[in-house]
Amino acid sequence: MRIDILTLFPEMLAPALDHSIIGRARKKGLLQVCCHQLRDFAQDRGGRVDDTVFGGGKGMLLAAEPLARGIDAVAEHLGFLPHILYMSPRGPVLTQEKARRLAELPGLLLLCGHYEGVDQRLLDEYQAEEISIGDYVLTGGELPAAILTDAVSRMLPGVLSDQACFTEESHFSGLLEYPQYTRPEVWRGRPVPPVLLSGHHGNIAKWRREESLSVTKKNRPDLYACWKNGEEGPSGV
Repeated sequence: MRIDILTLFPEMLAPALDHSIIGRARKKGLLQVCCHQLRDFAQDRGGRVDDTVFGGGKGMLLAAEPLARGIDAVAEHLGFLPHILYMSPRGPVLTQEKARRLAELPGLLLLCGHYEGVDQRLLDEYQAEEISIGDYVLTGGELPAAILTDAVSRMLPGVLSDQACFTEESHFSGLLEYPQYTRPEVWRGRPVPPVLLSGHHGNIAKWRREESLSVTKKNRPDLYACWKNGEEGPSGV
């Protein structure tokens, strides 16, 4: 899979995507991530990519043409137009199920907004899908783009050592993950639940399921209610 990111600050993405599991996946060729400087597609020599907002108001807006040039350049290089995502607090919140679906696509192109966002005509022209990482506002789309890239990339075949690494995690089944423990067996007077030391796989699986239900009911009653009713969770979980 290839993920292209169109941004004003490509240097912000390297620390998150060049290391650990995602960094190793890139080195193995399991994933390509290419960051493009938006100013390279500016119409003037000064590299200007923003302008004032029609109708008044504070702040600047990223213009449509530089973004369009960047999108077209990526599409020409690839030979196809990848699925375009605009990182925006206006979009539906990213979920595990959404990450799984995106991981099935051959390519993604992420647009990182800044200032007051981007010209709506650009989003309409390319039918960009808006997506958020939470109900709050950040100063730019780079951190959300890194988060989405991480969430999608770890679902790709071979990126994680075992499929169980993500199929048993929070949100994959619509429930939150059960508590986990490691050595020592007793830490500051707190013992590991005896069932986890029993070696009885059936009892361990039952305990984990019960704990997963309990944690979900306590921490995310909205998810628990959806699971109990056999429905999708908020925003497609």
